[in-house]
Order: sequence, then C-alpha cells, then structure tokens
Amino acid sequence: MGLFDFLRSSNIDQGIKEYSETRGAVLLDVRTPQEYQAGHIPGSKNIPLQEIGCAGAAVGEKDTPLFVYCHSGARSRQAVDVLQRMGYLHIKNIGGIAAYTGKVDSI
Repeated sequence: MGLFDFLRSSNIDQGIKEYSETRGAVLLDVRTPQEYQAGHIPGSKNIPLQEIGCAGAAVGEKDTPLFVYCHSGARSRQAVDVLQRMGYLHIKNIGGIAAYTGKVDSI
C-alpha cells in the first residue's frame, strides 16, 4: 500500500462485478432510506449508516461476504469500520453509487 492509496476511490463497477461473482454475498447500501428509494443498485439491502450496528438480522453470519456502498464512499468506509469491530470478516468498501454506470432501481 502506497502513501497516498487512501486518496484513490474504489471502483464501484468492479465491486459490483466481484459481488455478483461471490457466492452468498450481500450488497449493503448504507445511505438514508430516502436516498435508497430515489435510486439503488438492484439486489442491495438498505441499512443506513446510523443503523449499521443492527445489521446482523439482514446480513447473517459473521463470515458472509459484504460489499458496502453509499453515495461517494465516505459513509461506506465508516460502515466497514463498524462492521469490522462487530466481528464481520469479509467486508469490502466498493465506493459510491455516484460513480456507478450500471442499472439503478427506484421505489
């Protein structure tokens, strides 16, 4: 890891590809319910950052692969930190939906 690697943003399109190829993976959207309703990646579960401590029911076992995104990548970074402290083992921050080029669903 280089000195300035933290400045690089995650590639959400690559993250979604990895998610779709990972058996049993869960895609978490940690934005607000209003943001989620306005547009989200198909198949994602909405657990707002403020409620991430209650993720167990929606996520499952601690070894479930988790792929986390938000709008820009900042909230998902925070959510990854919380999930790691909760004991989840396989978590990846895939960045922000603002950079996503795939299909988006809305409610």
